[in-house]
Amino acid sequence: MNADRLLQLDATAVGRLLTPAEAVDALADGLRAGLDPEAGPPRTALPVPAGELLLMPAATGSWAGVKIAGVAPGNPARGLPRITGGYLLLDGPTLRPVALLDGAALTTLRTPAVSALAIRHLTSSAGASRVVLFGAGPQAYGHLAAVLAVRKVAAVAVVARNQERARRLVAHARDLGVPEARTGTPEDVAGADLVLCCTTARTPLFDGRLVAPGAMVVAVGSHEPDARETDTALVRRAAVYVEARAAALREAGDLLIPLAEGAIGPDHIAGTLADLAGGSEGPGPADPAAPRLFKSVGMAWEDLAVAVAVYRAARRAADATGEGGGET
Repeated sequence: MNADRLLQLDATAVGRLLTPAEAVDALADGLRAGLDPEAGPPRTALPVPAGELLLMPAATGSWAGVKIAGVAPGNPARGLPRITGGYLLLDGPTLRPVALLDGAALTTLRTPAVSALAIRHLTSSAGASRVVLFGAGPQAYGHLAAVLAVRKVAAVAVVARNQERARRLVAHARDLGVPEARTGTPEDVAGADLVLCCTTARTPLFDGRLVAPGAMVVAVGSHEPDARETDTALVRRAAVYVEARAAALREAGDLLIPLAEGAIGPDHIAGTLADLAGGSEGPGPADPAAPRLFKSVGMAWEDLAVAVAVYRAARRAADATGEGGGET
């Protein structure tokens, strides 16, 4: 591999070079090294005829990068991915481009890793045994793999509008070694230790009053102020954790809608990923038995942290085969 040549990594390469567990570690390492999510710039969203274009830049002293993502709601009906795009990674001191990564594959890797990092800190080793998974798209598959990387799962119930896709995900879960996997219904959240919401829903997926005390809910499906996967009842009774307070209070409909209703205040957020990675849950819940809700909107610093880890893995692989020229 020529160190001066732009390295291009397609979806297959991104998925092969970094495991879900390694992606989780890349995020944790970045936070422990002092990366401040609160200082991250807001994403730029541009409406276009096919949907939406998102621009997400981030930088540290050593690295910089930008993701251009397309969100095309009509693509699945054409047999194409809903999320498209690319990620340009640059050397920090010189801003010289060093790699171009498949943006959808990077998102499919980093979003579950963000969730898994929160799960690792907010559940016990036996605290995610029974999982309810809403959705049957790429993020659902990615979240299943990421949860299995950090917790031992005994049972998964998949809840999705398309039953054929739900059955395929159930079969995949069995192939991954989950002892009990089946399709389910929203009411299954009552018996779950962990609920994963990985959908394009704009209204709540289940009755939040059913979630058991001490259970954890992860919601990753939207970054729009008027869309949510969880209801006000859950948010009001849960200890809420987010990637960054500023981003959540700007984009997270799961929190902004209850806030507008007067059901919660801005101080309802109990902690952030940086708190968790630093060994603190933040102020924590008033009720230790309260459910935990982790609401993710997706942030540019996460893309950068995982893209750097993928790039370094690619350089190590190239060096091992004699194709590399040292790390940039």
